[in-house]
Amino acid sequence: MSDVNQPSYEVPLPTVKIASFNLLNYLEPPMAYYDFQNIYTMEQWHKKQAWITRFLDKNQPDIVGFQEVFSSESLQSLLEKAGYPYYAVIDSPTVIDDFIYRSPVVAIASKFPITEVAAVTADQQAATLLGLTDFHFSRKPLRATIDIPHIGLTDCYITHFKSKRSLFDDPLPDTIVPTNTALSRFASQRLGSWGSAMLRGTEANLLLLAILKQRESSTHPMLLMGDFNDEISSSCLEQLIAGNVFGMSDSDIERLIGYYRLYDSWTLFTQNTEQTTLPRPPTHYFGAKSSVLDYILLSQEFNAQYRGSLFEVSDYHTEDKHLVNSSFDEDGYSTDHAIPCVTLSLRS
Repeated sequence: MSDVNQPSYEVPLPTVKIASFNLLNYLEPPMAYYDFQNIYTMEQWHKKQAWITRFLDKNQPDIVGFQEVFSSESLQSLLEKAGYPYYAVIDSPTVIDDFIYRSPVVAIASKFPITEVAAVTADQQAATLLGLTDFHFSRKPLRATIDIPHIGLTDCYITHFKSKRSLFDDPLPDTIVPTNTALSRFASQRLGSWGSAMLRGTEANLLLLAILKQRESSTHPMLLMGDFNDEISSSCLEQLIAGNVFGMSDSDIERLIGYYRLYDSWTLFTQNTEQTTLPRPPTHYFGAKSSVLDYILLSQEFNAQYRGSLFEVSDYHTEDKHLVNSSFDEDGYSTDHAIPCVTLSLRS
């Protein structure tokens, strides 16, 4: 499913702002998410809608990648009223018993024209090399080609990688370890956690392969954003921003590989502003533990250290008041993620 409109758009000031936004169970009542008891009241739903609108009004992102979308039509209507004439989605959530929704999808909104939309599929031959058959992403990534002022057609990807939740909830079979024992619970959680990590890492690397193949074909600048559900420095995700090639000299890597690389926008921001010791704001909290799960990655056209770049990362803001200094009246039905916002400025 996709919805691509073509209203006119006037070129704005030479800045572009990008945001990645996990909406947290965006589902219009009277539908329920995951369980029949999880239904927003109309008052709660209106508060959630109002919070999203306030975020958009305050931060004014030009392109927003969304995760955890159940009610796509409702989101599109909200976004149109907020000044986003272009919207796209390529998948639908799973519906059980007519009103219980599972498996939310990703979406994208833009103030600039979306010229093409596609679901990203895994290369099955590459998956086979990894020992997998008939591999599918747990949530379909979306590619939207957007006509961004000054830089032109840009391939923008939205993803939501597999969470750290155990890959399976059922106890291990008796043939592995005796069920209903402490050992069974311990072993099950270890295997389930590792299964999720393997799936998350496989999704990341097969998505990267698809991005690289599209780069080779389209030659468009690239942008990848979403809820990665892990630190980008983890063994599962580090390949997304890796630039090393075994056996290739540093000069050849810089000359030949930079074109295909993705760069963490936070790193580009701190390098560009010479604030490399600045602590990175978390985007998620679980008890006393904080982590960065939400990212915006950019190709070399946005890297100021690349001589041919048109844009540079001039600002990086993490919208987190609703997490670190919340007011229930305002933030009670917002989201459990902070929202990274990146400002790209045209280089002089």
